[in-house]
Amino acid sequence: MTLKNTTHRWGGVSKTLHWLIALLILALGIVGLVMGEFPKTPKYFWIYTMHKSIGITVLVLVALRLLWRLYAGAPHAVPGTPGWQERIASLTHWLLYLLMFALPLSGWLYDSASGLRPFKLFGLVEMPKLVAPSESASQVSHALHEYGFWVLILLVLAHAGAALYHHIHQRDATLVRMLPDGWLPTPQKDSA
Repeated sequence: MTLKNTTHRWGGVSKTLHWLIALLILALGIVGLVMGEFPKTPKYFWIYTMHKSIGITVLVLVALRLLWRLYAGAPHAVPGTPGWQERIASLTHWLLYLLMFALPLSGWLYDSASGLRPFKLFGLVEMPKLVAPSESASQVSHALHEYGFWVLILLVLAHAGAALYHHIHQRDATLVRMLPDGWLPTPQKDSA
């Protein structure tokens, strides 16, 4: 497997960042949905700190992924893909990038504006506040964080659904080329 993207396949760096970010976002989403239900014990504050720390990690990984994509390029669409599907896929990818930046930043902004004491990234490095305490900034950033999450979920479902559609219905390599090598065979088009 090559590290750099080719014209017809994602490379190892892109695949690793894609699946690592997806896994971290899944964990953040699950924890984010249930952490308000936890009793206010020391574990509660540890969970919040971990949620924030992993969110900042996602922010850094997404920045690296975007820089890598700008450097390494992206594979061309699978031959035979209609232009409208290419345009929708491109728009979806850029909206996903936008949200993957917006969610951690809005969470960090919410933490900053809420007036809480600074949190330490994984308990080690104190994170700077982005803004002074502000009720209005706190409310707006919290709403962006919460509603942005649901928009992200919808886009991820559309993204995954499109990949499965290409694999099952179109029978092309769209999905296979982002999976680790050998996980799925490239589907063969029916010869009619």
